[in-house]
Amino acid sequence: MSENMTRRLTAEDTAFVQTDDKIYDQKFEGKPIGFFRDAWMRFKQNKASVVAAIIILFIVLMAIFAPMFAPYGYREQHTSFGILPPRIPELEKLGICDGSKIIEIQASKLGEYEECLMEVLEEYTWVYRNKEIPMLRIKINQYIYKGAGDYYFWFGTDNIGRDLWVRLWRGTRISLLIGFCSVLINCLIGVVYGSISGYYGGRVDMIMQRIIEIIGGVPFLVMSILFVMFMGAGVTSFILVLILTGWIGMSRMIRAQFYRYKDYEYVLASRTMGAKDRTLIFRHILPNAIGPIITQATFAVPSAIFSESFLSYLGLGIQAPEPSIGVLLAEGQGFLTTDPHLTLFPALVISLLMLAFNLFGNGLRDAFDPRMRGQ
Repeated sequence: MSENMTRRLTAEDTAFVQTDDKIYDQKFEGKPIGFFRDAWMRFKQNKASVVAAIIILFIVLMAIFAPMFAPYGYREQHTSFGILPPRIPELEKLGICDGSKIIEIQASKLGEYEECLMEVLEEYTWVYRNKEIPMLRIKINQYIYKGAGDYYFWFGTDNIGRDLWVRLWRGTRISLLIGFCSVLINCLIGVVYGSISGYYGGRVDMIMQRIIEIIGGVPFLVMSILFVMFMGAGVTSFILVLILTGWIGMSRMIRAQFYRYKDYEYVLASRTMGAKDRTLIFRHILPNAIGPIITQATFAVPSAIFSESFLSYLGLGIQAPEPSIGVLLAEGQGFLTTDPHLTLFPALVISLLMLAFNLFGNGLRDAFDPRMRGQ
């Protein structure tokens, strides 16, 4: 055995080095990123969802503030100005939304439209009972023809002269109110119900799920008709209709989340240390479902708005003169071929809401997906 291997260690061999220097851990580069911050960063990368969020915000702001700045009320009638086309001050100079309308008349009646005549588009002959009748297809200023030359209705008027601009945005406000309120209440009921069902399991879960199957088996349209018959048509009764079955989907999703997380080690450790069921449910397990809750609630809002519009269109929802998108669509269907603006604007708003909420929900679903965290 060599001398170096058998030699004993001395104090000099074990002397401390860098005794006068301080050693630090390497500093973190950048700020720590939490769950919601990471979700926000990934959501911003989805351009379609960002545009959808802007569209939703714009429609919500218009629904809140647009009726306040209009000179007419949503129930104010101008019976002599019925079914006027859109007229906007600046755009009318470009020939767009200038209050014009194309009509067909007999050539002998042209003098009745002399003051409001804008252009003669076509001359033709109509044969009726072997008689040839000269006809004209002309473009007239409908506002001058009805004596409303000083008025501007941006979206036109309905059949009894009510301003469609005010009624559309007030109706959008009511539709959004119904959608958000019903979804908020459904989320609250669904989260509590699904948490209890998923946490306790066993016989409790079986009984609660059978109750859901009974409630969900009743047709939605039948319940809507019954509520309208007994409570009358209105915002409150319609929100109650949407609450009856709207929470079932949320409760099932929460139940699945609880079955997934309730046997994790940190939950078992907390139960071993004496945590109560309420603490385990709402503090340790439920926060893991925040992302899915937000995503499902976002998808539920357009569904509630569409249900309201559908039932109002059938005459089972909000009743006139209180407007909603469905009410406006129902009122405009009788004039679809002659005055399409009565249907065009409500259909455009509800289409934008449906598309925007779905794109927004898709963006939230991807942003809250834990498998994509850090990407």
